[in-house]
Amino acid sequence: MNALLVDVREAVASFPTGKGMWVKHVVSACVKKGIPLLLLTDSPVPECWHTDTVHVRQFCRSMFWHVSVWNFLRYQPVETVYISPTSYIIPACVPSHIRSIPVVHDLIAFRSEPHSRRAQWIERLLLRRCLRNAYCICTVSESTKRDLLEKCPFVQEKKVMVVGAGPTVSLRAAPPLTPRLQGEGKARILCIGTLCPRKNQLRLIEAFSQLDTDVELILVGGRGWSDSAIVRAAQETPRVRWMGYVSMKEMQELLQSSTLLAFPSLYEGFGFPVLDAFVCSVPVLTSERGSLREIAGDAALVVDPEDVSSIRHGLAVLLSDGRLRETLVQKGRERATQFSWERTVEKICESSTLSI
Repeated sequence: MNALLVDVREAVASFPTGKGMWVKHVVSACVKKGIPLLLLTDSPVPECWHTDTVHVRQFCRSMFWHVSVWNFLRYQPVETVYISPTSYIIPACVPSHIRSIPVVHDLIAFRSEPHSRRAQWIERLLLRRCLRNAYCICTVSESTKRDLLEKCPFVQEKKVMVVGAGPTVSLRAAPPLTPRLQGEGKARILCIGTLCPRKNQLRLIEAFSQLDTDVELILVGGRGWSDSAIVRAAQETPRVRWMGYVSMKEMQELLQSSTLLAFPSLYEGFGFPVLDAFVCSVPVLTSERGSLREIAGDAALVVDPEDVSSIRHGLAVLLSDGRLRETLVQKGRERATQFSWERTVEKICESSTLSI
């Protein structure tokens, strides 16, 4: 098998987001399976990625990275496979002899919610050209595949492969000691995600503020866009604490010690926090928007994310009904077994050899 060329910049970023974590776990799974890789980066990669089957090519940062990589690809052999997990720039202008495989995580840039303007304009400008140049297109969920085919009807469905994802927390983690509401420490609700309107933290805080309880709400995630009202509400609402960006180790420890995860997002391409909560045996409240129903199945309590009273009622039910929490934990554990990075890597390798 020829080496797969993979853009890993987001995986080695100082503060990786969900897309960066996807790349990190995919590459790690490839390394574990001994799949030949050529990693294209703008920063040093983890030491554990330096193996006999992995080569690394580091280019300069900024927009010059794309120029350098494009020029590098020009001289690669015919049918070289280039996987672009987080950017549409190279796939939009890739040399014709390269098998370009962009990964589409979501169609957030085409939605009405506020989003990073730079990312929004780049994706709107380049996505269609990127898809036309693609040898195959990978998506992380069936929901994203449907959104893509609806937005870009010129794309042949047979060219789109759902590769999925796995959890970002360790499957070998010790069983969590989830605090009860009586006598075993402070109960808390955890919400994970970059602060922005799409993650719906503002409605969650409003719903939480209406509960008659001493439970605390912890928000974990860096600042995003149009988030001033969210930050202000977190600072001014009693029993709400915003911790900012935390490491994966800290995030897993917080998750394992939480009473429940609240993730009432308006739209997700996948939804890692839901799957991670399942792995950590934490009951989940979420919405049915985007891919969340697909990922959660019947293992989570679903609410209307645009209805504060629906979120409040869902929180109250989960906090008061221990039997429901136990049922959801059991279903969540079973649901989590249906997702793995090994399966994702198998699908990616399959996509690189499709006869289209």
